[in-house]
Amino acid sequence: MRKIVTLSAVAFLSTMAFADADTQKQIDELKKKIEQLEKANKAQDVKISKVNAQSAMDNIKFDVDFRTSYDNLRYETANGAHYSNSSLYSNRLWLGMGYAPTENMMFKGQLSVNKAFGANYNQRGAGFDMFDWVLNENLTDDTIKLREAYWLWSFDTGKIGWTVSAGRRPATNGYLVNLRDDDQAKSPMGHIINMEFDGASAAMKLDKYISGMYFKLCLGRGLTNANSRFDNTGYDFATDDSDLDNTDMVGMIFQPYDNGQYSVMTKWYRGFNVPGYKADFSGLESFGDMDGMAISFKTDGIGDGINDFLDETVLFASFAASTTRPNAGQPMLGSTDDETGTSFWVGTQMPNLTGGKFGLEYNHGSKYWRPFTYGEDTMIGSKMAVRGNAYEAYWTQPLIKDVFSMQIRYTYLDYDYTGSNAFFGYGGTPMKISEAATPTAVETAQDLRVYFRYRY
Repeated sequence: MRKIVTLSAVAFLSTMAFADADTQKQIDELKKKIEQLEKANKAQDVKISKVNAQSAMDNIKFDVDFRTSYDNLRYETANGAHYSNSSLYSNRLWLGMGYAPTENMMFKGQLSVNKAFGANYNQRGAGFDMFDWVLNENLTDDTIKLREAYWLWSFDTGKIGWTVSAGRRPATNGYLVNLRDDDQAKSPMGHIINMEFDGASAAMKLDKYISGMYFKLCLGRGLTNANSRFDNTGYDFATDDSDLDNTDMVGMIFQPYDNGQYSVMTKWYRGFNVPGYKADFSGLESFGDMDGMAISFKTDGIGDGINDFLDETVLFASFAASTTRPNAGQPMLGSTDDETGTSFWVGTQMPNLTGGKFGLEYNHGSKYWRPFTYGEDTMIGSKMAVRGNAYEAYWTQPLIKDVFSMQIRYTYLDYDYTGSNAFFGYGGTPMKISEAATPTAVETAQDLRVYFRYRY
């Protein structure tokens, strides 16, 4: 019996040994087939990625930003007169587009319509509604206008990144102004520049050395004195010395630091041959040059992980100055001397219990303060340009993710001097609001706005 058991055990173990060898062989062959399939799939994925990338580069991408707003406007003059509009409704459409044929070259554009509900019986554009600096920020008609169109080329040399761009630049809704406008910050600093212009820029990125550091040179032209075509002069598009001089601008932006929480931004610019009203207000002429500078500080989050509220709270402070440089015999802002104005601006944006953001802002401008902020998104004039005090509170609330939102905003302007929103000649002369010589000057202005906004 023992022999039979022993022989059976030997036979069983021999069978298992051969079976294990066959199984291992099958497993090895299966592994090889899997490896071959993985290689084939990887090759196919690479081909698909290349096709998708090429397809993405071969197609222009569009986006939509549509806003419907209600504004309640109120003005009070120095002599106690009141003006108002309690039912101003408007639609604003931005149609954006982008195209990137290569990794380092892209095109960006944006078309715009901004109009009030209904039609005005007066001819739109009779005043400065259609002025190039504010073409898309004013309520005009239902025509489509060009807001942005530029190419952007980027490349690296060692550890330094470079960008070069030209076209109709993104020069509104800049740094810090973008918080209350619920937008990504555009190129300029909103404290001193907020208007449309055509020009070029070149930036040098130094963030490989210091976090967030970059330097940008900006060039722009706000007015040209070229003749129009077919104007009966016989020299189409030649310069006209009897008209305004070219209004050009050069600026430099320097961001010394930005680590995602703490940031510092600085800017300087000079506007050449800036326009203004003549003494008799019969027309415009060039008065001289204007300098501006600003330095701004911002913190995205207070402390480090103290609580969710402080982590999501934004604080900022900004200081700016402007200086006139009048031509001989042509007083800028009513003075033949170089006059300097100053402004400071503080604000905060905090989260609320509904998942939205609540903001408070205050800014003050002195007697000769004059920024280039004519395109600011307000119905009562630029709050950043106020010669006096400006107070603002807003609540921005997402309704459907990041696609549909609403905002309630209240802006109150209390002027100390006239000329806050005028150009650079006699119209910008600062006169004390309380003086009897300016009884019809606007002393206070208010704007209560409610909007609903769709973005995709």
